[in-house]
Amino acid sequence: MGWAMLALIALTTAALLVVLRLPRMLWSLTGAALMLGAAGYAWQGQPDLPAQPVAADAVKLPPSDAYKNLRDTFFGRFGGESMYFGISDVALSSGDTDFAARALTGGVDYAPNNAAMWNELGNVIALHDRGVVSPASLLAYRRAMQLAPQNPGPPLFLGLAYIRAGEYAKARPLWLHALALTPKNASYRDQITRRLALLDMLLA
Repeated sequence: MGWAMLALIALTTAALLVVLRLPRMLWSLTGAALMLGAAGYAWQGQPDLPAQPVAADAVKLPPSDAYKNLRDTFFGRFGGESMYFGISDVALSSGDTDFAARALTGGVDYAPNNAAMWNELGNVIALHDRGVVSPASLLAYRRAMQLAPQNPGPPLFLGLAYIRAGEYAKARPLWLHALALTPKNASYRDQITRRLALLDMLLA
């Protein structure tokens, strides 16, 4: 097909030279350019190379303000993990989920008992795995729940990850658990209640 296209280009070019009545000098230059292209293709062309799908550009996944506010609500804003969160957020904004995951892996290596760090690592791994709550992501979320069993944040965020993956039924018991862990006078209780009501409508 490469040679066929090259021949078609040569014929089309020759026809244009005749129709447009361009000077003979341009004919020579055009022929030389075509011959140079043919020589390059003969030298480096690989027509028998199997087809390869073109990878899409990196998808940018900047954490929304709503997500970051929710994260701050349950884990605070000025803890030791904030620096790692900042690095991860910037990496996600540029579509580099691998770097974001590696940054947070470094964070949990530095502070292995930090529930917020493990929770965010679960979120980033799920994003890196194309939105699927993979075993590695689930392990990170469960570690966060082990480290902070009374914090409604980890089950809430794991539920969000399941919803992002389209696994709505798996999110419901997690959000019920998050609601059960939430004090009745907590400012964020209404947020969980509203999300749970919307989820129930969706499941219905």
